[in-house]
Amino acid sequence: MRLANIMWNLDEHEARVVAWREDAWVVLPAVWEGLRICDTDELIHQRVPSDVLDRIIASAHPLPEQGWAWRPAIIHPGKILCIGLNYRRHALESGMALPDHPVVFSKFSNALAAHKEFVPLPNASSQPDYEVELAIVIGRKARHLSTDDALDCVWGYTIADDVSARDLQLKTSQWLLGKSCDKFLPLGPWLVSVDEIPDPNNLEITLKLNGEMRQHSNTRDMIFSCAEIVSYLSTVWTLEPGDVICTGTPEGVILGRPREQQQWLKHGDAVQLTIEGLGEQTTYFMAENPK
Repeated sequence: MRLANIMWNLDEHEARVVAWREDAWVVLPAVWEGLRICDTDELIHQRVPSDVLDRIIASAHPLPEQGWAWRPAIIHPGKILCIGLNYRRHALESGMALPDHPVVFSKFSNALAAHKEFVPLPNASSQPDYEVELAIVIGRKARHLSTDDALDCVWGYTIADDVSARDLQLKTSQWLLGKSCDKFLPLGPWLVSVDEIPDPNNLEITLKLNGEMRQHSNTRDMIFSCAEIVSYLSTVWTLEPGDVICTGTPEGVILGRPREQQQWLKHGDAVQLTIEGLGEQTTYFMAENPK
């Protein structure tokens, strides 16, 4: 199952959910038999059964070609938890030792952005970077999960771009400053349910900058698997429906390139992110005050 958030009827700013049916997107009704479904968060929080969703999708109308825009795949995550240095070759290119435990940091919800949205490059940074990541979306409340049971609480997966202002990130030992600038987490375009992704740790993952391949790996290069990450985080926090977990990025980021090749993101750049089974996300970058 594939679900996405859109802004429907741009003049009225009406939020709706769309679903993939056979070979096209369809628009779900805002209310169906008393059930509110204006965004994916509502569906996940209400734990709508798949057979009910199937009936709603079957009765939905096709999405027109124009007059709407993508929104982030999750709108109101209670927590956005991120794992750093979680790909072996990325840790090596960064000149850092492989971690013994997951390196955890967070982003705020102001960082959320949508597929094909413009991301402002803050004046406070001269070193903005890209990071393609597999994102996990939690589907039910969970605590103290074993690795074997960890993925049972997952609703599905999506694509994340963990945009990072490296100079701000590395000013101190805390990474938050460089990680949570406005719109620094494009998320989507859509959610894919777990039944379509039987093994999240065997997915091809890529990122192109202006058409040039920069990151090309497989999620099996993760140091800590998706199940290990969810289990570990559940020992510290109660995981809630709609929480987002970004699982780390593979090698190929600008920070990992030789210094003379470090050309940081600039106004007009575009990145295309793909993850096997999850589709493609495009992010455009613009100066905060373009000249």
